[in-house]
Amino acid sequence: MRLWSLHPSLLDRAGLGALWREALLAQKVLAGTTRGYGHHPQLDRFRQSRNPSRAIANYLWSVADEAKERGYHFDVSKIAMPRGRITIPVTKGQLAYELTHLKQKLCQRDPKQLQLISKRAPAQVNSTFKAVEGPIAPWERTAKDRAPKQAKESRTRAEGAGDEPAEEVKTEDLPLGAC
Repeated sequence: MRLWSLHPSLLDRAGLGALWREALLAQKVLAGTTRGYGHHPQLDRFRQSRNPSRAIANYLWSVADEAKERGYHFDVSKIAMPRGRITIPVTKGQLAYELTHLKQKLCQRDPKQLQLISKRAPAQVNSTFKAVEGPIAPWERTAKDRAPKQAKESRTRAEGAGDEPAEEVKTEDLPLGAC
């Protein structure tokens, strides 16, 4: 499940459709009407808002608005609540991480969309969120978190006992020529 903090206008057609489906699933999870994905870390920030149901509904409305802008028809009757006013903080580090992640996906899936979003500066945030200073969110599962256990163990051995941990690599924008 990926509930992008970035504005849905940055997504390609496949990404926007997937986001709609995943946000509808998130709405069911937050309402307690399905058992799957109950502990998914992407839902933490919605749960921590003052009104999780309102927050995910606002999120769905932003996705539906982008779909309508593109001429797609997403069934807004599936959104459980009308529009409301609620914002969730998202760190600039999280936004930078997501933008890099999205660019990597678009490099494989839709290089034309990658070129379009690479010309925009800065990346827009979904209207449900408000950008604040800070690092990548603690609930985010980065590539480092998904590395096989063996790789983590060998990195630990390579660092040696008592050595300083290896410097953390920061995400950078994917160059257009990388596709």
